[in-house]
Amino acid sequence: MNRHQLWVLIAVVLLSGCGSDERIIDKIGFVQSTSQDLLPDGQLKIAISVPIANPDIKEGREFLQTVAISSKVGQMKLARQTNLKLVRGQLRLILFGRSQAEQGIWDSIGSFYRDPTVSETVKIVIVDGDAASLLSKNYESFPRTGKYIDGVIARESGEHIIPKTTLYSFLRDYYNDGQDPIAPIIRSETDSIAVQGIGLFRDDKYVGEINSEEGIIFTCLYRSFKRGELTVNLTEESDKVVSVFFDSLQSKRKVKLVRTSSGNPEIRLHLKVKASVVDYPGELTLSNDRDLQEFERKVSEEMTRRGNQVIKKLQALKADSLGVGNYVRNSMNYKDWKEMNWREEYANLNITCNFTFKVKDYGFQHRHH
Repeated sequence: MNRHQLWVLIAVVLLSGCGSDERIIDKIGFVQSTSQDLLPDGQLKIAISVPIANPDIKEGREFLQTVAISSKVGQMKLARQTNLKLVRGQLRLILFGRSQAEQGIWDSIGSFYRDPTVSETVKIVIVDGDAASLLSKNYESFPRTGKYIDGVIARESGEHIIPKTTLYSFLRDYYNDGQDPIAPIIRSETDSIAVQGIGLFRDDKYVGEINSEEGIIFTCLYRSFKRGELTVNLTEESDKVVSVFFDSLQSKRKVKLVRTSSGNPEIRLHLKVKASVVDYPGELTLSNDRDLQEFERKVSEEMTRRGNQVIKKLQALKADSLGVGNYVRNSMNYKDWKEMNWREEYANLNITCNFTFKVKDYGFQHRHH
């Protein structure tokens, strides 16, 4: 073979390489969202959403669904429905319908976790209703449903209305014998998706929820944070109820375990909260020190009342979402902890919270922040 023929051969090999690369990229389907619902006959309805790079469509996608006995079989059946090679390396969102969440999601979550291509940062979300139909729906202003849900969750968790739950954080709390997992709940509205609240789990089973109005109160009890918004209803001297709107809310959480004379543990959560008053249409004059103190006392009382309601709800559901068990476990030897029926003890434990609220600043210029 002379030099000229060799160059031709190299050129042919290189060019054919480029062509095959392009074809491979075209044929890979990056699964970005997946959903699972439990059907009445015990089978799973599994769906996926795959963005399609098509120059004619601004943001197209392929939506596939199937029914199978397990998550693994479902994946194989979905792969046969498309000429794309499905890969889960870009997965951002796993949606569980309430039917599946109530039965327990451990098997499914375990299979995602064992898949080395799936990132630990993939978000876990519960759908109030059928997850597949929410994922299949096209919301007019948002061509890609998965991306839209992602944005809604990011915004609400940024404001601490709901905590963000990832595959990693769900599993961490599931394996921790002193804490139960949580996950956001969303629902489909006519032309949008709304965050409904925080889903509470006992181990891997969904047992109830905290609605989004109480989301920020729950988050104060759950951990310290720096940014948030809150509305509090206060009863004025004249018995009129006014709504106060706060922003730039900061909350610091301290958990204390005290033992009573009988040796029983009691848990006290102390929450120090500061916020800016954006809107207060009430009778007190906040520039007056005495009125300001009265205002802070009333807000502290109302937040404490709401916080204790949230705690009572968690105890009634036997869901230790706040991780109270961590403090009880750390205060005793492990053998005693293991022998104790923590679920029952937790339901009857004396757990209280106390909010101390301070005004950072007030004046309606904050409205535009």
